[in-house]
Amino acid sequence: MDRMVVSTDKAPDAAAAYSQAVIAGDLVFTAGAVGVDPKTSKLVGDDIGSQTRQTLTNVQSVLEAAGTSLDRVVKSTVFLTDMGNFREMDAVYGEFFPAGPPARSTVEVGALAGNALVEIETIAVR
Repeated sequence: MDRMVVSTDKAPDAAAAYSQAVIAGDLVFTAGAVGVDPKTSKLVGDDIGSQTRQTLTNVQSVLEAAGTSLDRVVKSTVFLTDMGNFREMDAVYGEFFPAGPPARSTVEVGALAGNALVEIETIAVR
């Protein structure tokens, strides 16, 4: 199976030893993304809505660089630092996946990189 690393400047640079995404066969695996603006390298806002929106915009940019799109996502995992933010995150998430959303797991975690409130990773078909 072929394996190819994906990188785009339309999403934040990988800040450690990982790739923004990896293509393996017909699948694209994105790294966990947070709500960092790729132009400023800073977390956008301190609320779950703005961070979720920027996170999914970053995921969308990486998927497009890999030759696919949000409507081809088959699975996502959402990490929240506070499950109390679920409804607001879900409302924004629904804007990006309006019809036939992917399978999804949502879990609460103790902390995320850069004090982010949300992190999202996806698996998509090319």
